[in-house]
Amino acid sequence: MTQAEVLKVCREERVRFLRLQFIDIMGIAKNVEVPESQFEKALDGRITFDGSSIEGFSRIEEADMLLRPDPSTFRIFPVEQMDRGKVARLICDVRHPDGTEFEGCPRTRLKAVLHKAEGKGFRMYAGFEAEFFLFLRDELGKPTRITHDSAGYFDLTPVDQGEEARRDMVNVLEAMGLEIEAAHHEVAPGQHEIDFKFEEGLVTADNMTTFKLIVRKIAQDRGLHATFMPKPIFGISGSGMHTHQFLTCNGKNAFFDKNGENQLSQVARSYIAGLLKHAPGFCAITNPLVNSYKRLVPGFEAPTSIAWSEQNRSPLIRIPAQREEETRCELRMPDPSCNPYLALAVMLQAGLDGLSSRLEPPPPVSKNVYTMSVRERRKHKVADLPTGLDQALGQLSKDKVVQRALGDHIYRHFLAAKRQEWNNYIQQIHSWELETYLGAY
Repeated sequence: MTQAEVLKVCREERVRFLRLQFIDIMGIAKNVEVPESQFEKALDGRITFDGSSIEGFSRIEEADMLLRPDPSTFRIFPVEQMDRGKVARLICDVRHPDGTEFEGCPRTRLKAVLHKAEGKGFRMYAGFEAEFFLFLRDELGKPTRITHDSAGYFDLTPVDQGEEARRDMVNVLEAMGLEIEAAHHEVAPGQHEIDFKFEEGLVTADNMTTFKLIVRKIAQDRGLHATFMPKPIFGISGSGMHTHQFLTCNGKNAFFDKNGENQLSQVARSYIAGLLKHAPGFCAITNPLVNSYKRLVPGFEAPTSIAWSEQNRSPLIRIPAQREEETRCELRMPDPSCNPYLALAVMLQAGLDGLSSRLEPPPPVSKNVYTMSVRERRKHKVADLPTGLDQALGQLSKDKVVQRALGDHIYRHFLAAKRQEWNNYIQQIHSWELETYLGAY
């Protein structure tokens, strides 16, 4: 849509408020809401906000930032058509006051890496499998960790009590322009998954921010709390965000080669090798919380080893069975707490490095990685992912390819904020320590 078309739709649909949505470095969605009288100013990219109040954006003496909306992201919220008027949204890039690109804008960074891929003749397509938990709220409205059901993988009602909430979510997400492919109950009680169609990288990242907002809103309306925290409960599966991805060249899937081994092209193999090589370096981006690494443990189908397979679900990368235009790889380590723009940027940069360096992946692993001997792991060159946020940050600080994807501004601010987060965590006294040590010592 053009700016004029957006204004026309706003008038015809009687939109009263417009949310200018953006995302900070940590992946938290933000917005500035303007009334109808300011729509033209907003669409011209002349709305400012205080960047010094946003994590990692700007210093106090450089506070003002501009929001440059992308007209193609215009959507009217179907859940907020009330007496106060309809509400619509535009996803924005953050700019400097003079209109130049802001190096700390995650959306702009992803666009830069996508542009780099296009310069090599490739376009990135991706799709997320986003998992989340639905918990009950207490009498004060605060979230608990009490699940609303006792269902398991693909279960139906009556044990799956989130089925109606999922349907509401799907209806609203489709009204917001997402093409939903499937929705179902996941492995753990209270855990759910909604999958949306492959799109170009930027659209997929935009869709993920919309997805999180809608899921939380519908859950709240039903008296539930939706969380994308990776591992909210000990002893059960955590929530992942498996990321399917492939490249196209001249409109064709560049990962497919009918004459290649297992019908994978050399582009696919080198891209996979790039992901494997840089996985330790970008793990802090795709799995950014202290809590993220409590999901990446053996026994819950979450990857802990750097390996790939054509069907096996225990390694880091899996190759789904579909071929031709649906040939792709599935990276299984990311979780939904990550910033989707930065996550796709570092994945793509890693894959492009595999292509430019003509990397070749090790042999695929056909057996369960968790049960492999030391000798077998050496044969297949199987290494381990970082086991904690501190290790992941250490790997990030060594990986120049991943740092280039982030840009210097985001890299420095992200690293500093996450190191502070780790330091705050290790200084806390946790309940496990008290239960284990207080009486014994």
